[in-house]
Amino acid sequence: MKNDATVIGLISLAHGMSHFYQLLLAPLFPFIKDELGVSYAALGFVVALFYTLSGVLQPLAGFVVDRYGARAVLLTGVGFFVAGVLVQGLATDYAMLAVGAALGGIGNSVFHPADFAILNARVSAPRLGYAFSAHGVVGYVGYAVAPIFSVAIGALYGWQSALLSGAALGIVLLALLLANSRHLEIAVHSAKKSLKTEAKVLFTAPVVLCFAYFTVFAAGLAGLQSFGVSAMVEQYRVAATTASSALTVYLVSAALGILAGGWVASRTARHDFVAAAGMGASASAILLIAMQAIPGAGVAAALGVAGFASGMAAPSRDLIVRASTPPGAAGRVFGFVYSGLDVGAFATPVFYGWMLDQGLPHAVFYTVSAFTFAAMLTVLLVRVANPFAVQHPQ
Repeated sequence: MKNDATVIGLISLAHGMSHFYQLLLAPLFPFIKDELGVSYAALGFVVALFYTLSGVLQPLAGFVVDRYGARAVLLTGVGFFVAGVLVQGLATDYAMLAVGAALGGIGNSVFHPADFAILNARVSAPRLGYAFSAHGVVGYVGYAVAPIFSVAIGALYGWQSALLSGAALGIVLLALLLANSRHLEIAVHSAKKSLKTEAKVLFTAPVVLCFAYFTVFAAGLAGLQSFGVSAMVEQYRVAATTASSALTVYLVSAALGILAGGWVASRTARHDFVAAAGMGASASAILLIAMQAIPGAGVAAALGVAGFASGMAAPSRDLIVRASTPPGAAGRVFGFVYSGLDVGAFATPVFYGWMLDQGLPHAVFYTVSAFTFAAMLTVLLVRVANPFAVQHPQ
């Protein structure tokens, strides 16, 4: 289609903004904790609330996309996200932070079902690979920009100013999507099978293991993203700006890893080996940080290795999911396995916050490493459950 580039750009930008918002608040925790007088565990609950609502509502958002169209769902989700960050930027107490997280969680639930529905319907088949790659890379760019953006503004003008600045960016995005909304419209198809029949595929062993992969991967990533900056500040006694820069190195490296991983995945049939090797290398690098086996100056480099290895695993991982998906079940399967990201993300933040409250910053990195190793094991188990799920014709 002649508008492929426009559609890919709009959807990728929206996805990048959703990732930006997911990581806008957490790097500000050291500032918020002191000013509002709340514990890290309480701030962890705010993160958990966000991902709980996102995870619970994501399957529902998929059904709404199928029945009413993706354009309205996507625009509504962006609106909720902007409103949530705006409320948090105006927060004067803990309750307002929680309300903002709830609004943001509702908004975050729409992106995967709406994004993939629009890309599949509006982008020509030969360019879908590029579309999915751009979608993933720009998401990581959003992650990478958020810590530097929020901490830089927060250190100079206060954490509320950082959040309000983020809300302003969201308003610009919403205006851009509205101005180009004709490119987001897709045909609506009514469901032809019962919910029970359509749900059966979600309980096959390879699909359940793919869901488990996303769950444990996200459980580790949530600790690194939400409390990695605070843990580095506590363990290595570095400034918050230095710690946030190290986290940004991880996220930028992950984006570069996705690009490299796409090239590797197109040249091998052993996607399980590539994905498992990437997860294993990432977990090992984070383990070195937990053990304080490297000096503070080397933490950013270790996180860069961890991010690149994790990113390289992503394309092969997605091909494993694709090969585990029966014909005509892509929407259900991808929606289900990607909801594991929210499950893992909302299940652990309070636990990570408790570790910091107990003066155990190194435990945060040990836990992140353990979850990442667990992700490696799920990839290997998919091969046992279904040998054909680890390779896919190119």
